[in-house]
Amino acid sequence: MVGKLLVRGMLAGIAAGLLTFSFAKFAGEPQVDQAISFEEKADGARGEAPEPEIVSREVQASYGLFTGVMVYGASIGGLFALVFACLRGRTDPIPARALSAWLALAAFVSIYLVPNIKYPANPPSVGDPETIGYRTGLFFLMIAISIAVTVFSLKVRGALAAKWGQWNASIAALVLFVVVIAAIQAALPTINEVPGAFPAVLLWKFRTVAIGMQAILWSVVGLLFGALVERLERASVRPRSLAARGA
Repeated sequence: MVGKLLVRGMLAGIAAGLLTFSFAKFAGEPQVDQAISFEEKADGARGEAPEPEIVSREVQASYGLFTGVMVYGASIGGLFALVFACLRGRTDPIPARALSAWLALAAFVSIYLVPNIKYPANPPSVGDPETIGYRTGLFFLMIAISIAVTVFSLKVRGALAAKWGQWNASIAALVLFVVVIAAIQAALPTINEVPGAFPAVLLWKFRTVAIGMQAILWSVVGLLFGALVERLERASVRPRSLAARGA
């Protein structure tokens, strides 16, 4: 069963990757081109020669982007299916579509949205190359913390549900999550390496597109995977029903 779920998760991830690529190509690449143009003008004003391209911009915006998004989507879909398989049967008896949708929402919030609030995505020309390792480490640390706090909050919800009811327990867990995450984000160092002359509108559009890409990816994975699993479960129940009637 896990193998069938894994295949369907990767298929959902591939479908999500196709939609995400289309959105990134038409909504994101123009912002990247403008950021690169700003960087080239800034280098020219300082009398610095442009760095040689290891991979041409044309390849980056087409085959490179497509390959990266598709591999990422398939990987996310496969991991999503494995987590779904672990949770199936261990949570409240809810339909596959509902569990898949809630899991996708939790993943989007904990893996991307929360870390992105503290350390948002930056376009080319934003950020000091010498601090990229430090910034990447902080971002992944925020992801790990966010996932841990999410799991902890869900456990608190489960512990409180019997006494307070599902609704009140959910609200308490959500408040706990927000308070803990806010405290941790306030304690972590802030990084602001945006050049003063960088267009604020361009930065806003780039970061909005980055959030949109992740929202599309996780939404499609959650909804499509849930539909595929529901269809799989119906197909597996039908032969058993026929066998029971024959007996």
